[in-house]
Amino acid sequence: MVHRLLESYLSGSTTANKETIEEACHHSSQREILATKAERDSVKYMQVKFMQDKIDQAFEGVISGVTDRGIYVEIIENKCEGLVRVSEIKGDYYNYDNENHCLVGEKHKKVYQLGGTVSVAVKKADLLKRQLDFILVD
Repeated sequence: MVHRLLESYLSGSTTANKETIEEACHHSSQREILATKAERDSVKYMQVKFMQDKIDQAFEGVISGVTDRGIYVEIIENKCEGLVRVSEIKGDYYNYDNENHCLVGEKHKKVYQLGGTVSVAVKKADLLKRQLDFILVD
């Protein structure tokens, strides 16, 4: 839009209609948001498709997110990301620490936080939902 307006002004045209420009900018922003979502969805789809035949295989990963539902792990080797549900973490009961964005074990005080490394195995690869489920392995 800026380049078009500059070209218009340089060629001697009068001021453009403000409402028309605002509509065009809004439309462009909405299209960009849709394109970004489509790109993310297609990448996630291909990640899940790639991991479908790797059920029960173990990988090293980095914790890329922590929520009260579990930890998101990005596999170092291939950048595929999946969720280890808090209910699937064995050996302790884990609470989400909202201030520090981590999971903390009640008994053993083990902490899972951003940037930590873990070993995971692929539990499930759901292509329709575009979701990877992992479990922790020792």
